[in-house]
Amino acid sequence: MKMEKITIVGMGALGVMYGDFLVRKLGKEHVEFVANKKRIDKYNKEGVFCNGHKCDFTVVDEELQGEPADLLIFAVKATGLEEAIKTVRNKVSENTIIMSVLNGISSEDIIGRVYGMDKIIHCIVQAMDTTKIENEVRYSQFGHFCLGIDEKNEDKKRRLKAVLDLFDKVDMPYILEDNIRRRVWSKFMLNVGLNQSVMIHEGTYATVQKSGKARELMKDAMSEVMRLAQMENINLTQKDFDAYIELVDQMNPNGMPSMRQDGLQKRKSEVELFAGTVIKLADKHRIDVPVNRKIYETVLKMEEEY
Repeated sequence: MKMEKITIVGMGALGVMYGDFLVRKLGKEHVEFVANKKRIDKYNKEGVFCNGHKCDFTVVDEELQGEPADLLIFAVKATGLEEAIKTVRNKVSENTIIMSVLNGISSEDIIGRVYGMDKIIHCIVQAMDTTKIENEVRYSQFGHFCLGIDEKNEDKKRRLKAVLDLFDKVDMPYILEDNIRRRVWSKFMLNVGLNQSVMIHEGTYATVQKSGKARELMKDAMSEVMRLAQMENINLTQKDFDAYIELVDQMNPNGMPSMRQDGLQKRKSEVELFAGTVIKLADKHRIDVPVNRKIYETVLKMEEEY
């Protein structure tokens, strides 16, 4: 499969970081963003910066027809996913490969219901410390992709190989996973603890890297996800738990997760994606998740003041 046109929807922290990386590696002619007229006007007026330099992106109108993507990357907030699915309507063909770098465990299924699960390569991204304040993106740790397929059919293998060939060509850091669902749940466990605790305690990664209430809240929220994973036939272990705590401790202490960035900018957060999802799964399995219920209530109260 050819991989000559990469389209990204979402010009947030990750979208800009990956867009800038791919433009530098492949050239502007092979990478584009797709957006509505309002977002295009905003980009043309304000621009966007990545680690101090102004990005030179091609941004095309969502109404443009006849130029589907070879690889389509969703890099929006969960709160903007439904809009993004509509925005990319003219970028999806039978051969388009779709990847989502959204947090959580549900974005691929939501996208797949519209455009087909056959087009999706599951992935997560981790170990980056990307932040975006207004139109400036900064990071010191680029992180890496974890990707794989859970359906071992020939079409999925062909699509996965095309992505791996592209990643090898551009030196994109990645890990090929034998059990991508387990990795997706592992990252979800991390986000449920890390993102929500740092937001509630209004801190940075340093806040949970030291002993105290914030670190314990993070761990307790993660433990509830680990219990739910077992009920969903996902074998998360204490080894996985410990590995992600170690990952947290290696992150830039001055960085902060996306939910904390939302809080600073008085935006609605992804609490529905994290604690909200945990609560729904807990209701499904008829178990209690008091830590995430309390987190959910606390975040909603915080957002009422915006």
